[in-house]
Amino acid sequence: MFHVVRRDALEYLTADALAGSVHCFSTRFGGVSEGMLASLNLGTHRGDSPENVRENYEILGKAVGFLPEQTVFTKQQHTAIVAPATRADCGTGLLREREDVCDALVTNEPGAALVCFAADCTPVLLYDPVARAVGAAHSGWRGTAQGIAARTVEQMQRLYGCKPENIRAAIGPSIGQCCFETDGDVPDAMRAALGAAAEPFIERRGEKFFVDNKGLCALWLKNCGVAQIDVSCDCTKCQPQRFWSHRVTGGARGSLAAVVMLRE
Repeated sequence: MFHVVRRDALEYLTADALAGSVHCFSTRFGGVSEGMLASLNLGTHRGDSPENVRENYEILGKAVGFLPEQTVFTKQQHTAIVAPATRADCGTGLLREREDVCDALVTNEPGAALVCFAADCTPVLLYDPVARAVGAAHSGWRGTAQGIAARTVEQMQRLYGCKPENIRAAIGPSIGQCCFETDGDVPDAMRAALGAAAEPFIERRGEKFFVDNKGLCALWLKNCGVAQIDVSCDCTKCQPQRFWSHRVTGGARGSLAAVVMLRE
């Protein structure tokens, strides 16, 4: 189950599945950015000032329990690349540019706050309280077709000895099936990856299709043995005043962030 947390003007979400970790899914509320970026823009390449972005991380981090300099960012290009992170990587993305592309991160080091970004795409956070490891994945439809959520679980198994049955997952606010209207290429990609199991998550309406990307992410996780999965019911396109939606704004927007960190 997801919960809304409000601290003055700040609003973010947490998930029961990730209890015991430091984590959050941001909204638009509670930051200092202005104009089309108002107000909690967490992206460094959206036209915002570095000072505003840094202050937004300070506001969010103070409430959630991490420092801006502890963050490690993805560099997203709709791939299935999962990169390991250590404390030596802290500050990558916020304080210095990330050079390598990755749409997901994993770590078993406390104090490294993994950050992925979204504005309709689906953020997935993972936490294994037994092996003590976390993961964060950006799963747009291309990432979902490539199984990036499952690839992230596999890396946690390979690098840190995690067992899927111990991994807990939270699938955050993103575009819902109600609004994710596509041509045939998206359902074709899902069928190619998942076969007939993808069909319950695809609805045809006339010449268009409506795809449940969050449900497909959950299916990938279940297929690799993850049982405890919280899925947010919030649709970013339905609530553009609360969440950034790329489809609503045409790209003139800020970025939402999903953050997860092991407690020290």
